[in-house]
Amino acid sequence: MTKPAQDAAPRVARRGLLQTLEIDTRLLGMIGAFLVICIAFQGWTGIRAMAEFTLNPFAWLANGRFLIPQNVFNITIQMVSVAIMATGMVFVIVTRNIDLSVGAMLCLCSALMGILQVTILPKTLGLGIGHPAIAPLAMLAGLALGTAVGAFTGWLVGYQGIPAFIVTLGGLLIWRNLGWYMTSGQTQGPLDSTFILFGGAEGTLGPIWSWVVGLIASALAVLGLMQARKAKERHGFPVKPLWAEGVLAGIACAAILGLIALLNAYEIPAGKLKRLFEARGEAMPDGYTTGFGLPFSVLILALVAIAMTVVAKRTRFGRYIFATGGNPDAAELSGINTRLLTVKVFALMGFLCGLSAIIAQARLQNHTNDIGTLDELRVIAAAVIGGTALAGGIGTIHGAILGALIMQSLQSGMAMVGVDSPFQNIVVGIVLALAVWIDIQYRKRKGIR
Repeated sequence: MTKPAQDAAPRVARRGLLQTLEIDTRLLGMIGAFLVICIAFQGWTGIRAMAEFTLNPFAWLANGRFLIPQNVFNITIQMVSVAIMATGMVFVIVTRNIDLSVGAMLCLCSALMGILQVTILPKTLGLGIGHPAIAPLAMLAGLALGTAVGAFTGWLVGYQGIPAFIVTLGGLLIWRNLGWYMTSGQTQGPLDSTFILFGGAEGTLGPIWSWVVGLIASALAVLGLMQARKAKERHGFPVKPLWAEGVLAGIACAAILGLIALLNAYEIPAGKLKRLFEARGEAMPDGYTTGFGLPFSVLILALVAIAMTVVAKRTRFGRYIFATGGNPDAAELSGINTRLLTVKVFALMGFLCGLSAIIAQARLQNHTNDIGTLDELRVIAAAVIGGTALAGGIGTIHGAILGALIMQSLQSGMAMVGVDSPFQNIVVGIVLALAVWIDIQYRKRKGIR
């Protein structure tokens, strides 16, 4: 009779540990899914790399190619543009709307920036190739165009009462083809050399500055946990034990510094290093090696994530967004101008599309007419996988970024093991439907409408 009681005790302890750490079960599930994906593709690629098959799973993992520094670097720079737009999609979906035009808006902004860099600024206005004003002017134009298109979309939804699904579906058809006419259907390149640095592959901080940024980010993470604890104590709310705070701080620091270590471990090819030294008029020392470090684009994503989190949790604008998504009628009766709020949310979405266009175009190093194709699917999927409820009112910025990471890891892993592109999209569609189903079941269990 004592054995069941002994077996029950560990289960109670485990539940108490999760409750003590106050870890969101959705976030924990997403992290678990990401780890499963990494381990599965690491083992799968390991099997393919071995000359002889063995039943030893540790040999599969040891020979895998998914978690090597080069692939981790590629995944991080490939996910950035989708992750940035996913942070904006969180706000759009939280307010019970949808934006199907984000990929087309990215293409439109990219088209404008492409012709500015290739034709208008250097040739028509005579700034000359490599002029320092070309990159900032092109970026400002892309950001302004994205914001204007987003605000126009929000005006149609908020003030004209047209459903967001219809407005953005029209935008999906209009903006990409408008970009095609702007460029006469031609690829725009080569781009300005300064502009290309924001794509990630060419522009990185280098190992030393990457460690500096990693240490600063770790310190800020610890500081944020301490401030949150003090705020709870100041207002009389219960707080976690100090050891629980230490565990969370350790996990955050390990994740940040581990990523920096992997990015620094990816060494710049010797030929490229030699060209860099020659460009400075120097001779490369024998045996010299160095890593890429943190890409500029990933740093931009981190800054966007921090800014959007602050907006969501610390500003009136963010509180209005979640209040409107939770109950639009009550929000309007309480004095919130929900129509103007809709314009602001879509304008912010458009701005982030312009920012993503900068990074995507710089990574590809030219503008192509198919840039951003199917990004609307990936962005919505990232937000939904990250826990944003399609019914509105619920969503997190960090969840959307993790959702984008999961999506990119899936696609990169399938590409590495030779899965055809059409089947990759099938898997993405299945994952999106599964994420919505899980969200519905979660809300039912929690009693959330």
